[in-house]
Amino acid sequence: MYTHYPEKRYRLTLEFLRSHVGTGEKILDLGVPNPFSEIMREEGFQVASTRGEDLDMNLEAVHQTDAEVVTAFEILEHLVSPFNVLRAIPCNKLLASIPLRLWFARAYRSKTDPWDRHFHEFEDWQFDWLLEKAGWEVKDRIQWAHPVGKLGIRPLLRRFTPRYYLVYAERTS
Repeated sequence: MYTHYPEKRYRLTLEFLRSHVGTGEKILDLGVPNPFSEIMREEGFQVASTRGEDLDMNLEAVHQTDAEVVTAFEILEHLVSPFNVLRAIPCNKLLASIPLRLWFARAYRSKTDPWDRHFHEFEDWQFDWLLEKAGWEVKDRIQWAHPVGKLGIRPLLRRFTPRYYLVYAERTS
């Protein structure tokens, strides 16, 4: 359907987004502008991003939004306390994706960028529980594997083991 996007996760995320959010709804995308926020804009979505502030320490951008939807695509795993951000969201709709914990690989940590690391890698039930405790109800979810172009046991396992988890949730409290 969205074959002009090179990454599988972009195609699947965009399809999932379109099934839950209309282009007339304002979106606050947690994180700095990135390739996927640009794709959302190109596809007609009204997207504003946070400015790269440390969302563990500064929730001002979240508190001050007039958006109707918040997206958090692969950012919550970088926070020490994603619970606080999830509680602070004033909207009633949330789309969030995370990389799933893989039993055969350690948590991601960049060797060159001290900020590019995962504080959390969740199993799907843990992420659902975090959302529930923060006042959200998961209404829809998908998972997918993310093959890598390498040889070996772990790359083979990545062809079949879900790596990404994407949810659509609505505020319950």
